[in-house]
Parts: sequence; C-alpha cells; structure tokens
Amino acid sequence: MRVIDLHCDTILRLMEDKARLSLEENEFQVDIKKLKHGNSLAQFFALYVDLNEKKDPMETCLEMLDKFYVELSKNQETIALARNYEELWANDKTGKISAFLTIEEGGVLKGELYHLRNLYRLGVRLITLTWNYPNEIGYPNALEDCKNKGLTKFGEELVAEMNELGMIIDVSHLSDKGFYDVARLSSKPFVASHSNARSVMNHTRNLTDDMIRRLANRGGVMGINFEKLFLGNDPISRVSNMIRHIQHIKNVGGIETISIGTDFDGISPGWEIPHMGEMNKLVEGLESHGFLQDEIEKICYKNTLRVIKEVLK
Repeated sequence: MRVIDLHCDTILRLMEDKARLSLEENEFQVDIKKLKHGNSLAQFFALYVDLNEKKDPMETCLEMLDKFYVELSKNQETIALARNYEELWANDKTGKISAFLTIEEGGVLKGELYHLRNLYRLGVRLITLTWNYPNEIGYPNALEDCKNKGLTKFGEELVAEMNELGMIIDVSHLSDKGFYDVARLSSKPFVASHSNARSVMNHTRNLTDDMIRRLANRGGVMGINFEKLFLGNDPISRVSNMIRHIQHIKNVGGIETISIGTDFDGISPGWEIPHMGEMNKLVEGLESHGFLQDEIEKICYKNTLRVIKEVLK
C-alpha cells in the first residue's frame, strides 16, 4: 500500500546534530530506509520553529530549509523535491520518494506576504498557520482565551495569497474561530494535516464534528495524528484508537476526508507503530475492521493526492 504522510518533524530532529544526523538513516521515526520499507509515495517535511525560543524565526526557518536541501542532494537517487502533482508522479516513475516542504508556524513570515512568496519560490507548498502561540496570522486553540479569536487582517490576506500561489492552507493548531474563517475565505480545499476527532478524544488539537463536515464540504482532508494524547487515554499510541477516529470521521464527513498525518518525530514516546517502516500495521488493522481496499487506498494516499492535484501549482 502506498502512503502519503502530511506531517513529520524529522528535519527538526536532524538539526540536533547537523553534521552527524542524516535523512538516509537515523534513530528517529522517519528516514529514507524506513520510508522505502513503508512504501512511501510522498512525505511532507515540516520546518517547525518555536517562536518563544528563536530570536529570528525566519533565519531559523531558512537554516532548516538548507538542511532539507542538503539532505535531498546527498540522497538524490532515492528522494526528490515535489512541488505539485506532476512532479510527484515524475519522481515516482524514476523510483524516487517525493519530499514536500512545509512550515509549521506561520509566524516565520513576520506578517509579510513577500516572505510567503519567497518561501514559495524556495519550494514550500504548505503552511500550518499557527502553532501554540498567537502570531500575525491568528491564534492557537491550545490557549483557552484564544479559541474564539479568528484570523487577523493579515491572516485573511494570507489565505487569499496562498490560494493564488497554489499553496495548501493547514488549520491544525489553529483556533476554532480561525478554522471557520479559513473555511469561509478559502477558495481551495484546505487541510488539518495532523488532527483527529474531538468527539472521540476531547482535545483542543482535534476537530469537532461540525468542523469535519465543513472540511469535507470544502474537499479537504484531515491527517490522522499518531500522538497518543490526541487518540485516547491509553499509555501508548494504539492502532485500535486510530481506527476509532477513522471510523468516526468516515461516518461524519465521509471516507474522502481521511488521510495520514503521523506527526512522527514530534510525538511523545509509546507507539504500536514505532516508525514509518511499519505503516503496514495500520493497513492490517483497517482490513481487520472491514474497510475495503479502495477505502484504505483513499486513507493512505488517494485523498491527499486529490488535494495535491487540486491545490498545488
């Protein structure tokens, strides 16, 4: 089964020791060998920047971006940048995994659209509008007093510019009100790259049933997050809990709304699926719960493929 994963934090982990750590093989949850073993079609790599820890978030972002490209260059026989649907399939035809470049924290833009356009030129194709802090775009759902605050004026301008450029808008982490602003303003499908169902696990990082329906109506997808705290109350991240969320989202928004957003290398320890090389465990779990082959294909890659084709330029 082919797999497209909408979110991992592997580049952040590689930055811990840039000279030593490699994307080809490492001790983390995502590397090229594990991607191959997991039959990866494409991996979305996030450049995550903590606004509270970094004096200049754009500089940090560009440093991570450089590491991303250094690793692609070292491993150009097996993995290559993809910026759209056509490049993804061109890579696949030559036996290469596609790497999509994303940013997790719209605050790196510093409230300037020219930063967005420059990052687009550098290959970025998805931006998670906020992380867990307010920024120039909007507010996080992690803070109680921010849930009912929506997009700023700049945030509204950003949505329009991302639509025009052909970039995917990601609402994971965004405030509830911000979600509805994006749903109202975006002319293209958008995603919640690594979020689950709030009705199954009541966590601020998950989407309500009404949000799932809105996302589905706009042609978007939500990536099942493997973080145990977003899945249930078990001490580890269990496949059975992932399937509970998948079944619920299917019932609420339809099978076309479900995708994969593991959050690998950014989630807390304790997993039944320890790394990208063992994604077959999710496929086997879905099969044992009666999901049809076509449905599993949609979850694992076809739904995300559709969004890539419809949005990216």
